[in-house]
Amino acid sequence: MIKEGMKAPEFTLPDKDGNQVSLADFLGKKVVVYFYPRDNTSGCTKQACAFAGAYKEFEELGAVVIGISKDSVKSHQNFASKYELPFILLSDPELKAIQAYDVWQEKKMYGKVSMGVVRSSFIIDEKGMVEKVMEKVKPDTNAAEILGYLRQE
Repeated sequence: MIKEGMKAPEFTLPDKDGNQVSLADFLGKKVVVYFYPRDNTSGCTKQACAFAGAYKEFEELGAVVIGISKDSVKSHQNFASKYELPFILLSDPELKAIQAYDVWQEKKMYGKVSMGVVRSSFIIDEKGMVEKVMEKVKPDTNAAEILGYLRQE
C-alpha cells in the first residue's frame, strides 16, 4: 500500500516512442503519475483529454504529467496522436509499476469480478517522495482536482 510520505516506487518503462523513461529522471520536479485502465475507452479518453487541456497549467506549475497503463507502446502512440496528448504515456504490460503502486486490484463490473487497474493518481515531490495519493479517481475531474491541489486551493 502506497502512503503519503513514503519513497515513491521507482520505475523505468517505455514511452509511446519506445524510449525508456524513469521516475528518477524527474528528481527536482513535481511529478503527477496517473494510472488508467485502457487507451481509447470513454473514461480513459476523458481523463487524458482533461490532462491535455490543462497541460499548460501543469507546466506553469513545474509539474510533469505521466500516464501509465498496461497498453502497448503502439497503442499509446495511436492514442497520443489521435487526441494530441502532450504528456508522457508509459507502457507497462508486465505490470511492474502498476503492481508497485498497488493499483492492480480486483474490480467488479456488471456482477463480474476481474483484475484490473484501479484509476488512481499520485503526486510525487521533488525528492521522489509520495506527497499525495488519490485512489479511485473520476476521469472527468481528476486533472482539475490535481491542479487545485498543486495550486493549494
